[in-house]
Amino acid sequence: MTVAGNILIFAGIGFMLLGIIILFRLNTFYARILVVAKIDILGSLTFIIGVAVKHGFSFFSLKLLLLAFLLLFINPLITHMMAHTAYMSKDKEIVMNSEDNA
Repeated sequence: MTVAGNILIFAGIGFMLLGIIILFRLNTFYARILVVAKIDILGSLTFIIGVAVKHGFSFFSLKLLLLAFLLLFINPLITHMMAHTAYMSKDKEIVMNSEDNA
């Protein structure tokens, strides 16, 4: 269990690092917010599940899995709200950067 947990933890950290590298290569706000959403889901869930597997079946692991379940449903809502707010604000910098690079 410890080895599998460590593998999942390091995979989660690897996904987050790869996502951060990709994040710096993108130019538009909307592309960046998409990548941030994917980093959060893939990296965080893998990391949380790895910690839960490493600790075995306990009340702590149950709380971690509940946190992962909530993260899975709340993250798309928050990402959508941020993108929608940026679109509705008509911020010239965000809109111009998105149109120029499209």
